[in-house]
Amino acid sequence: MQRIAKALVSLLLVFAAGAAQAQSYPERPIRLIVSIAAGSVTDVIMRRAGAELQQKLGQPLIVENRGGAAGILGAQTCAQATPDGYTLCVIYHSTMSYNPLLFDKLPYQPEDLTPVTRLFFLTEGLFVSSEIGINSVAELKAYAQAKPDGLNYATLGDGSFPDLFMRWLNNQWGTKIVGVPYKGGGPAAQALAGNQVQVTRFGVGNFMGMIDAGKVKALAVSADKRSPLLPNVPTFKEAGLGGYPGQGWWGLAAPKGTPQAIVDKVNAAFVAVFADPTFNKFLEQQSVVAAPTTPAGFAAFLQEDRKAAEILIKLANSKRETYKAE
Repeated sequence: MQRIAKALVSLLLVFAAGAAQAQSYPERPIRLIVSIAAGSVTDVIMRRAGAELQQKLGQPLIVENRGGAAGILGAQTCAQATPDGYTLCVIYHSTMSYNPLLFDKLPYQPEDLTPVTRLFFLTEGLFVSSEIGINSVAELKAYAQAKPDGLNYATLGDGSFPDLFMRWLNNQWGTKIVGVPYKGGGPAAQALAGNQVQVTRFGVGNFMGMIDAGKVKALAVSADKRSPLLPNVPTFKEAGLGGYPGQGWWGLAAPKGTPQAIVDKVNAAFVAVFADPTFNKFLEQQSVVAAPTTPAGFAAFLQEDRKAAEILIKLANSKRETYKAE
């Protein structure tokens, strides 16, 4: 009985300490690790959100971009940080669902990160360089089959969501489109506009300026209905790509061991921003859909997303590899 009593007292003391810490948190700037290059849609969104969150938390959020390697670099940095609430991490589908299924010897595991909230779903598009003169998915398929080694495709590295989609296309079409890694949607968009790569799949918001300039052509969007930003562009289903099961998302995590009271406080602040109607109008212009959750809701979503990842990896015929640091 004495052991049980001591354990209960210790637990209460830890809880009380965490609650007290949360009351004064934050007392200094918060580092926000974003697992993608500066200038990409997610980076733009998080910098705008940071300005809103400073008003709610009373401290600035300092964005630190750790792009590349399908989110592995950002996740590793997050997992190794002190779990005191002063490091928060913007993560995505590759971080939590795909990388653990695709790579051995990762420098982190999903269990090293504490789910805080899902933030938003991406509306993605299939894009081509205007220089190759392709105007539809059917034309792209015919071109890729006629020139099996004639297309390069921008990805975020081996095992990233764009990479898996490319592998799935190659598997479905019997083609050999070649992947080229970039550190974010912004650099990938620039490469596509310059015809350094000819095709890719990323968030729509990365490409609007290039589309308006006539340098990039959108062939399809990954949504149930057409995007208001691209009303003349068919959905993946309309374009004949409805068999792809994956959906892009972004969320927020903290290093394992971050006090629950701080996790809850951060969750409340982020949910308030991402549920705000004015902020949602901004998100719509970036072609993303706000989807904030509780920490428990995000954890449950991650379990289901891992199952979807298993299906997609099987469809893409992607083999497990040993991760090698860049």
